[in-house]
Amino acid sequence: MKTREHKQAADPKGKTEGSGFNNPQVGQTTPDIHQAITDQILAAMEQARSTGRRLWDSQPSLPLNLATGKPYSGVNVLILWSASLSHGYHSPYWLTFKQAADMGGQVKKGEHGTRCVFYKPWESQETNKDTGETETVKGAVLKSFTAFNLDQIDGIQGPATEARPAFHAIEDAERIMSASPAPIKIGGTQACYIPGRDEIHLPSREAFINPEAFYSTALHEMTHSTGHKSRLDRDFSGRFGTESYAFEELIAELGSAFLNADLGIIGSTLQDHADYLSNWIKILQNDKKAILTAAAQASRAHGFIKGLIADQERAEHQEAAA
Repeated sequence: MKTREHKQAADPKGKTEGSGFNNPQVGQTTPDIHQAITDQILAAMEQARSTGRRLWDSQPSLPLNLATGKPYSGVNVLILWSASLSHGYHSPYWLTFKQAADMGGQVKKGEHGTRCVFYKPWESQETNKDTGETETVKGAVLKSFTAFNLDQIDGIQGPATEARPAFHAIEDAERIMSASPAPIKIGGTQACYIPGRDEIHLPSREAFINPEAFYSTALHEMTHSTGHKSRLDRDFSGRFGTESYAFEELIAELGSAFLNADLGIIGSTLQDHADYLSNWIKILQNDKKAILTAAAQASRAHGFIKGLIADQERAEHQEAAA
């Protein structure tokens, strides 16, 4: 009998091996892994979308397996980057539980790993019912494994990583921040404006890829704060309904771009603004006047912040003259 080779795609009903994100769940089906991975990445994107910055600004390198020295690839890069962003991991190095133990380390009590995936090839000999020939059927099934960031492991010292250049403050940008409508709290892993507390939260300056990214993010959040009910009192829920959040993001990003133009750093941040604003193209398509309204509101916010800066400068001059 003749033997033919036939390739088959990953079996959508094939069983998977490995553990879940937080708890072992042997025997999940492949679609469950696909959905879980998709949900994890979408959650990370939603988090990044609220900051007004690209998702991976805080990630200076590809995630690496410390035992093999090799970088992860494909969707695992996104998975591990998103886990680092969500949990505040600083190390680019990852290990499986066994790899950590083999290297003399121990996963810290209570830590949960991050599930990654790979395709494991398989083949089998099957008889073609029509021809009676034996065929070699090849395919791949999705498998999962759990990785732990080096920050989650005791007893292992990672190699020194290349430090980013020292942060060089932009004096004019610092002056704008000092006139912020809302208090700015720096530290942690989140960049956001919290209306209920009327507070702006930012990661440390050194967490950003460059000073321009830090200031652009700060100015985005400052523009948000101008919409507080005690200031410009922006509320577009009546016009845009469930998309009013998206409209506010348009205003904040345009306001940030206007302030960046004042600082003379718009050239290095313009692509970031364009990339971010493209996320809200739907609302622009649904309402042709939305961009005009957003730009007008951004100009009001821009003028409001500029007014605060002018007030601050007048107070400084009066104090110096006294």
